[in-house]
Amino acid sequence: MTSDHGFTCSCCGARHGGLPLHYTAEAPAVWNAAFAEADDCLLSSDQCVVKDRHYFVKGLIEIPVIGTDEMFSWAVWVSLSRENFARAVDVWETPGRESEPPYFGWLNTELPVYSSTTLNLKTNLHTRPLGERPFVELEPTGHPLAVEQRTGITPDRVCEIAAAVLHPAGAGRG
Repeated sequence: MTSDHGFTCSCCGARHGGLPLHYTAEAPAVWNAAFAEADDCLLSSDQCVVKDRHYFVKGLIEIPVIGTDEMFSWAVWVSLSRENFARAVDVWETPGRESEPPYFGWLNTELPVYSSTTLNLKTNLHTRPLGERPFVELEPTGHPLAVEQRTGITPDRVCEIAAAVLHPAGAGRG
């Protein structure tokens, strides 16, 4: 399976070109567009500060696609303590930053394709080499997202996720 193969959508029955293997959240769940003009708030493609009290970094939850060499990923936001966020910012452009210990955080992205909320799942954020998004490791719980991260997903599950993301009103949470 490669990402340039299409799939037939279970919601609308249409053939969609390309099987999406990556989705991204533009902002943490707590972000409000009204914050954009505030002096104590910041939203970039990688970092977010809300009211100078809440700190977030964007990272990847990676999930192997069973029977392929593909990796499915969710680009999500993880809240960090003020101290861990400051450290992450300090080493953001530093070669060798991947040697940093992981930062504990809480998932702050709602992924509506899951029946139970993904908000506030415990995570460890692992810094990677310059130019790469951090890796988000979920606590190994029974939450479906954490299970999928540990065990992988089938190509059919990738299609289910694509249908749910493309047609959020027509697809239930699974």
